[in-house]
Amino acid sequence: MAKEKGRKLIAQNKKAHHDYTILDTYECGLVLTGTEVKSLRQGRASLVDGFVTMESNEAWLYNVHVPEYSQGTWTNHSARRKRKLLMHREEIDKLERKAQESGHTIVPLALYFKDGRAKIEIALAKGKKEYDKRQTLREKQDTRETNRAISAVRRKQRGTV
Repeated sequence: MAKEKGRKLIAQNKKAHHDYTILDTYECGLVLTGTEVKSLRQGRASLVDGFVTMESNEAWLYNVHVPEYSQGTWTNHSARRKRKLLMHREEIDKLERKAQESGHTIVPLALYFKDGRAKIEIALAKGKKEYDKRQTLREKQDTRETNRAISAVRRKQRGTV
């Protein structure tokens, strides 16, 4: 059997970039059961309501939905159980200090397999206000319009030259 190489994306939290300002990202391992891994290999998971908390110097992932494995028996896992994150002690301490600041939280961004092992990318984030969200959308729209205008001019130049 050939060993997996590279990164295979399972789930991603696109709404996190809209709702939060991402300050710092970390890659962590996950403690999973066998049926959870099999369910993830089928590409089924949801990070939408997920968050990370620190309890007794350990990082825990809550509300990430990994559906039950379809061929699983009585040994199947519960879909929204809390899962332990595997991180270095220094990273946990640093995250815990920063997360206690006002307005900061830790959210999952992406769940993926890296060289055959389940990994999760988490981020220290600060919640955006409604006007910040509108400003971000406006900036994206403006850059999209300028890129369209530039490409239209370039296409016109190529046609005449």
